[in-house]
Amino acid sequence: MVYHIPWIHTPVRTVLAIWHQLTKTEIPELAKCSVLMRERSRVEETIHAMQRAGVGNLQVISDFDMTLTRFAHNGKRVPTTHNILDNRLLINKDCTKKMRELLNTYYPIEIDPGRTAEEKLPLMVEWWTKVHELLIQQRIRKDLLAQAVKESNAMLRDGYKVFFDRLAEEQVPLLIFSAGVGDVLEEVIQQNHVFHPNVQIISNYMDFDHTGVLQAFKGQLIHTFNKREGALSRAAGLRELQGRPNVLLLGDSLGDLTMADGVSEHQNVLTIGFLNDQVEERKDSYINSFDIVLVKDETLDVPNAILRHITSCGDDK
Repeated sequence: MVYHIPWIHTPVRTVLAIWHQLTKTEIPELAKCSVLMRERSRVEETIHAMQRAGVGNLQVISDFDMTLTRFAHNGKRVPTTHNILDNRLLINKDCTKKMRELLNTYYPIEIDPGRTAEEKLPLMVEWWTKVHELLIQQRIRKDLLAQAVKESNAMLRDGYKVFFDRLAEEQVPLLIFSAGVGDVLEEVIQQNHVFHPNVQIISNYMDFDHTGVLQAFKGQLIHTFNKREGALSRAAGLRELQGRPNVLLLGDSLGDLTMADGVSEHQNVLTIGFLNDQVEERKDSYINSFDIVLVKDETLDVPNAILRHITSCGDDK
């Protein structure tokens, strides 16, 4: 008796296509019109590898301003952690004017696709240093920060509670790596009731004197384009991140791509870039740099869907 095995006569390409169809990651959110991917198959393979490895091998590294927070709401820009300090409780009109002049000068440079990171780096140091010097001159009071945040229009992206809560429930470390103001950042997530024990923050922190008045900023300056240095020196020392070689990275700047450089012996890194502004000018560079690009998407739907897939199907439960 002769048994016919159809697979033997099936072209290899067809077999591979069928296998890919059977094993591909089913995440409907990746089909949203706001989602761009250079290599969808690589994205799906990476997600599948993370899912197989389980949540015990996963960590999330994210920028904060314009990544976990919204870029805009109802046509108006949402304030960054530095912008939240633009409050009469904390700074005067002259300081506001000077900070806006600096923003108008340096922000176009930060997002200019025609300049390299090396060209931008000294100018970013110049920008952040000048802003911090202005803030120090204002002698900001620590006890007024919470009120300033409360009065601001700061907004985390839609879906933020699901994002923070799922990571906390699954005990997945969330490292927030921000070039903003750490004290303000903490207050934002605290007031949104998502500052869970799994959250670690590396940022620019204020140094207050014994009366609670700002006198300096602590440690090394962190700006958009030197996060690699911070990742190698500070993130690498966090015990909670050791032994977690799979990384989901979220950012809104090409400079954010270096935030995972401190992860030793990483196996799978999946990068998601929020393209919030000057879309046509920057689209190609983002698609060539991030695995997934989210265009003018004010939600965390895609990261949440990926996390849902990894955490609900992983073996490490």
